[in-house]
Parts: sequence; structure tokens; C-alpha cells
Amino acid sequence: QVQLEESGGGSVQAGGSLRLSCAASGYTYSSYCMGWFRQAPGKEREGVARIDSDGTTRYADSMKDRFTISQDNAKNTLYLQMNSLKPEDTAMYYCASRPSGAYCDLRSRFIYWGQGTQVTVSS
Repeated sequence: QVQLEESGGGSVQAGGSLRLSCAASGYTYSSYCMGWFRQAPGKEREGVARIDSDGTTRYADSMKDRFTISQDNAKNTLYLQMNSLKPEDTAMYYCASRPSGAYCDLRSRFIYWGQGTQVTVSS
């Protein structure tokens, strides 16, 4: 049974930092493409960043200078370091996975999803 469990969300003031974690289990983590997504109230879900099994990364343009995606294959854990947070970063953040390869893209359909962790940034 595939499980993805996010943690690390919380409330922070603008300019602050948070590190999200996503613990994966139930499949061969190192063979999968992993992504972070977010959804703010009243808005569509948007891709934040993704990392493929070979370590290559891609970011949404608005976040690439402030967010860093990484993973620890030995721990089956995905991370998202978020710096210089802004109120508009307030959202539920989700990790997701799909098979690695050519379609490791934020626009692709991700198969497995976590329950999300809330990030709230106050001004």
C-alpha cells in the first residue's frame, strides 16, 4: 500500500522559512518521480517543484529562486525548503509521486498523493 505523509507545515511570518517533508512507503521510492503541489483556498492546485529519480529538478517559475526540492533515497523522504516566504505562499501543500521517466513533469498526472500539510504565512 503506497503512502505519502507530509509534515513540517505551520504558521510563519513573511520572510521566514519552513521545510516540508514527505515520507513515502509501500513502493520503490528511488524509481519514482516526486513532486510538490499546493492549493490555496478558492484557487486551482498548482505545481511547485518536482525531482526525478536521477535527481534532476524543475520548479514553477515563481518559486524557483526561493524553494528547493530535494530527497533522501535512503530515508524514502522528499523535502521542500521554502525561504523568503510570502503571504501568497499560504496554501495546503501536497507531495505526490508517479513513475520516473519522460513524463516527470508538473503538468503530468501524478498517481499517489499525500493528505497535505498547511502552510500559513502572515504579513
